[in-house]
Amino acid sequence: MSSFLQLDAPALLAATLAGGTCGLLGSFLVLRRESLLGDALSHAVLPGIVAGFALTGLRASLPMLLGALAAALLATVAIGLVRRLARLEAGAATGLVFTGFFALGLVGLEVTGARMADLDLDCVLFGQIETLVWLEATGWASLLDPAALAGLPRQLGLLAGVAAVAVLAVAAFWHPLRLVCFDRDYASALGLRVSWWEMGLNLLIAAAAVAAFEAVGTVLVVALLACPAVAMRLLTDTYRVQVWGAAGLGAVLGALGVLLAGPLPAALGLAFSVNAAGVIGSLAGLAVFLSLRFAPRRG
Repeated sequence: MSSFLQLDAPALLAATLAGGTCGLLGSFLVLRRESLLGDALSHAVLPGIVAGFALTGLRASLPMLLGALAAALLATVAIGLVRRLARLEAGAATGLVFTGFFALGLVGLEVTGARMADLDLDCVLFGQIETLVWLEATGWASLLDPAALAGLPRQLGLLAGVAAVAVLAVAAFWHPLRLVCFDRDYASALGLRVSWWEMGLNLLIAAAAVAAFEAVGTVLVVALLACPAVAMRLLTDTYRVQVWGAAGLGAVLGALGVLLAGPLPAALGLAFSVNAAGVIGSLAGLAVFLSLRFAPRRG
């Protein structure tokens, strides 16, 4: 039991929180038909993460989160400016901005020396979920031991905090978010400042991306933002089922990916395990395929 708490539980919890949070917020991207924006924000936050590290010299959660939010805000503004000034459609402007921001972040990894602190390309793209361990755990009593809890990986605290904020925000602003997603003009006519609501959603998505990137990487963040929400969209036309169902599906995919990463290759007779993030991504794609295959036919 101690080995489970030390080696498996942190990764399991991190993947569940990341999947649930991204699934929850991804529904709003899918409903707004802006799934590419999730890809853009998950990559655009990299310069802010690097800036947070450069200013503090530490891989501390708060500076990197604040830097990522600032970068996401700048990227959102830049997309709007490019669309207006260059007269490009939304997808082209989004792709142009997020590739530029991501390239800037990669240069920053080299210039700031972040690679020497294990904040490298592999960490950014594919995460390090297998490195999340809780060596202070000695048994179930450790869950109530403040000294042992202090040794939990710092990524779990950030993931839990962002997940709580996302759930509370969605629950508190349930109806305004619904209006913004389905009918921007009607929302504006009711007096809602649609651009501000969209900016708030984008910042939440950016926070989820930076909270999850060390654990599962930006590639998997993109998959978790899109796949659970798309799968649920194929299965339901009910707003409540869509939003909370995608959150639940994302959490299940994250948990299953960690649980199957070791046993699945062994069951197939292989002498090695596989990357948990890769299994989660594969399961996410499988969920979309199964939803597409068995979705009720809509005339």
